Amino acid sequence: MVNFISLSQLGWRQFFQQQLSLDELEQTIIGRVTDHHRNGFLVITQQGKIKLPISNRMPQLTVGDWILMSQENRFERLLERYSVFRRKAAGTQQAEQLIASNVDTVFIVSSLNEDFNLSRIERYLMLVKESGAEAVIVLTKADSCELPAEYVDQVRKLDPMLIVEAVNSLDWTSVEALLSWCKPGKTIAMLGSSGVGKSTLINTLLSESAQQTGGIREDDGKGRHTTTARSLHIMPTGCLLMDTPGMRELQLVDCEQGLSHTFSDITALVNRCRFSDCQHESEPGCAIQLALATGELDLRRLNNYFKLKREQARNRETLAERKAKDKDLSKLYRSVQAEAYKRKKG
Repeated sequence: MVNFISLSQLGWRQFFQQQLSLDELEQTIIGRVTDHHRNGFLVITQQGKIKLPISNRMPQLTVGDWILMSQENRFERLLERYSVFRRKAAGTQQAEQLIASNVDTVFIVSSLNEDFNLSRIERYLMLVKESGAEAVIVLTKADSCELPAEYVDQVRKLDPMLIVEAVNSLDWTSVEALLSWCKPGKTIAMLGSSGVGKSTLINTLLSESAQQTGGIREDDGKGRHTTTARSLHIMPTGCLLMDTPGMRELQLVDCEQGLSHTFSDITALVNRCRFSDCQHESEPGCAIQLALATGELDLRRLNNYFKLKREQARNRETLAERKAKDKDLSKLYRSVQAEAYKRKKG
């Protein structure tokens, strides 16, 4: 990052400008979160970099957020996001975790080796389409694959409108195919599981070793996980490039729209079933079973659709229960505090 940079170079646009009052324009510092660390954030402003410690008065922030700060570099306000990526927090914790915000295009990265997985790509597509950002599928390690075109065809069968690029991340001429999305002031995010080559691809796009890279494990062909924190970088083209740690677990929540868009072929078939409560098993007039029998629909894709549908419904329900429980606890605490205050007064 350079010491001085304009807001437009950081991705500022009319959407954010319209959220500010005249006083805020004159009295606050506008910044964008570019790095998220355990104990705080790095914020880039027109005046340079600011380290912002985490405090209780902050909402949940993520890389890509636009915020307002006081002249003393204290957090004031989070601006509304035009896109946001979230997932259920990993493990047993019943909470949502923000991944990134204010992204224009997402490169969903998958490698052309043993790690290639159509169901995982569908999972990422759900996340991206729920946010409203554009999705581009980037298949890396094309140099180590004998027939990369066959993998490209497999992905395109998920949706004929999908944009799919197979690249050798170490070859600049191969990676140039991605530059049409990397315009000045635009924000690109990379999502993918650990070891698919995101860091190598980022280094090539940035023309520098911005990210540490790891080798390939010989036992299963999978790359080593190297990125451990979210970060935002500026490309030579003026585009903002966001990296995220490889995700070993991506639990979905509140992705009904993303599910519908990602599996639009299946939702269209469901609407053609004779009965509105069809279970898609042995009912007469089931369009799903007919599509399976004729080869119009792939069984793997159908099974993944039902799996993701159950998962996002289950996670949404558990998070709703957690929020309701927290709300009841807050009411109880306020009631106890009010009673204690009355007794103290007398």
